[in-house]
Amino acid sequence: MTPTLTTPPAFPRAVRIAGTGAYAPERALTNRDLEKIVNTTDEWIVTRTGMRERRIAAPEQATSDLGSEAALRALADAGVAPEEVQLLLVATITPDYPFPNTGCLVQRRIGAKNAFCMSIEAACSGFVYGLETARHYIAGGAVDTALVIGAEKMSSILDWRDRSTCVLFGDGAGAAVLKPARRGRGIIASVLGSDGALSELLYVPAGGSRKPASAETVAAGEHFLRMNGREVFKHAVTNMVRAARTALHRAGLTPADVRWIIPHQANLRIIGAIAERLEIPEERFVINVARYGNTSGASVGLALDEAARDGRLRDGDIVMMLVFGGGFTWGATLIEWEKTS
Repeated sequence: MTPTLTTPPAFPRAVRIAGTGAYAPERALTNRDLEKIVNTTDEWIVTRTGMRERRIAAPEQATSDLGSEAALRALADAGVAPEEVQLLLVATITPDYPFPNTGCLVQRRIGAKNAFCMSIEAACSGFVYGLETARHYIAGGAVDTALVIGAEKMSSILDWRDRSTCVLFGDGAGAAVLKPARRGRGIIASVLGSDGALSELLYVPAGGSRKPASAETVAAGEHFLRMNGREVFKHAVTNMVRAARTALHRAGLTPADVRWIIPHQANLRIIGAIAERLEIPEERFVINVARYGNTSGASVGLALDEAARDGRLRDGDIVMMLVFGGGFTWGATLIEWEKTS
């Protein structure tokens, strides 16, 4: 299946990432901790996923709280006041409530009173879907400043008795401020795709309008995430590699032109398979899965902020974000990095 959306060759205005921010809860849940909760071992988890710990939000923390912290840090990094934000977008599959949308809750918390707000549900691909959505608003001149947040409290939808899923996920948030580019190309090209025929390979069965919450659905554990790991692995690698190649082709670039790949932090073996197929050394991948696990829509934002703040991303670097998530959804975005200061 080919990607279903590709970026047009030109936009009225180029769009850059002007600032980044991230937030991870204080509590670290290690593999040794998980050995006391479920039938697993540190060796089993590390060998199959590369994960050593993940962050878990406090009971009183919701997704909007995590996203708000990341948002404030991104705004500070960009030198942008909350009231300057015109579009606020939150990508999440763990919203505080069915409605209002989580973007509105973040707006209230950070004081972005002049923004219109919405949420995107694209699972682990949400941050890249959000970037591309915001990019169109800025490129077309509808807004000048957008705030995109990927935030998840994955611990709220995990069955802690299921070792095949509970060891994989963590909580956190990543954010980016988007503005018109000043001198570089900014976001060069994006490719997004979906395949709804495979939706039941990774989903939460109950809690929506098809199967509303009831005593029966709670007793059956149908409000927890369910995943066919082997099939997800196969489709993740295939579609992310295809999206990467398509984005490079559209931009007239080769893998050798890409300085950094920021992949969805789902699994170290998935990242390794992508690196091998694209023939890009793993040293050029930004990887933090060992410390945070899979934070779904937050993972790319967390890794992006880490690489930006530790100096890995430099002016003129070509950076690729690469994602895959439930739905299925996937995408690739190429950016010419432009230093914020």
